[in-house]
Amino acid sequence: SVGWISPVRTATRRSFLHSFSSFVFRESAFPVMFGDVLLLSGPPVNVTCNIFINSFGSITETTMDYRLNVFLRQQWNDPRLAYKEYPDDSLDLDPSMLDSIWKPDLFFANEKGANFHEVTTDNKLLRIFQNGNVLYSIRLTLTLSCPMDLKNFPMDSQTCIMQLESCEFILHVGYTMNDLIFEWLDVGAVQVADDLTLPQFVLKEEKGLGYCTKNYNTGKFTCIEVQFYLERQMGYYLIQMYIPSLLTVILSWVSFWINMDAAPARVGLGITTVLTMTTQSSGSRASLPKVSYVKAIDIWMAVCLLFVFAALLEYAAVNFVSRQHKEFFRLRKKLKEQQRQQQQRAEEELAQQGFLLQSIGLSLSSAPEMDATPVFADLPPGLGFYEIRRRFVERAKRIDTISRAVFPMSFLMFNVLYWLTYKVLRHEDLQFTL
Repeated sequence: SVGWISPVRTATRRSFLHSFSSFVFRESAFPVMFGDVLLLSGPPVNVTCNIFINSFGSITETTMDYRLNVFLRQQWNDPRLAYKEYPDDSLDLDPSMLDSIWKPDLFFANEKGANFHEVTTDNKLLRIFQNGNVLYSIRLTLTLSCPMDLKNFPMDSQTCIMQLESCEFILHVGYTMNDLIFEWLDVGAVQVADDLTLPQFVLKEEKGLGYCTKNYNTGKFTCIEVQFYLERQMGYYLIQMYIPSLLTVILSWVSFWINMDAAPARVGLGITTVLTMTTQSSGSRASLPKVSYVKAIDIWMAVCLLFVFAALLEYAAVNFVSRQHKEFFRLRKKLKEQQRQQQQRAEEELAQQGFLLQSIGLSLSSAPEMDATPVFADLPPGLGFYEIRRRFVERAKRIDTISRAVFPMSFLMFNVLYWLTYKVLRHEDLQFTL
């Protein structure tokens, strides 16, 4: 039946494994352990690596790192482990025997945290082939650092790396490139699970494989790296940030159609939209690091806030112009009083001297104070109260009429420039760089 193993074969395997441990440390031109002393001789050991990605996610902008679950596989040849006593081409050993054989001193140079998996047993595989080739596979969950450039956020693309390096110190002696060399598997060096999906990013199929050899004052150490190209999907940000702020800006334009005498309605609408935009702007920065440069989302939120604030100031201008007729009549009354006092003083002086002179009345239209006021410059003299008031109200309404066209057109032009810059021009530059 399936899964049944012959008792004779089982006994042969048990006998071989019992005798296998007796020749693990035969002398050869390979790294040899004698107590705490490591003897190195012969050519460097080539270790071929490949990884299989089970999951890729938890990309965090605030801490600039990402989390992934991988199978790390390492292959090398140890002639001391070659065998002929067992008929099979390969032999799977218990993970507990890992402490009895030599292993590369691989570590992740940009690692911030890592976990082994032991449920329901150690997630490790040790396989030895007849020619002495060793396959060592282990399942790991890693948190790796990923420096991000957020200038184009949330329309950005990021490149996150994984560096596999030889440890600088191992048992007081480091494996330099004279002793150990890492290299990627020729075919399928980085494999990804078929159903792998990321919530905010798209992981591109191409992966950048390369070398990152490190030169320290203690020697030259082998290092290989893989670059993951991630393109952010901005659907979440469209729904949560861009569309609400767009609607808030459009809502602020409603005040242009409200009667200018309805001051509570227009002021309340303006202040509400300004506070709403301030809250949205703060929320957009809550999940981002405190970087010193300006991001794409910062420009959008700042311009939207500027538009709603300008709509509030527009009503202040309308209200000011519509009330200027009162100032006009106050100035005209003051001027007439000054004319009357001047005329009275002149007549008294002439009467005391006994001369009969003609009156020197001053008309309102010749007053320099009126000519010096730009708001009243185009008002002809002799107009009645209601006619003057009507002209000032028309000026205020004209401001509202102009704003109904200027504000939407200006915001439309900003949108064209904004999306053209970040979705087309900068995106093409980034694709060319990659």
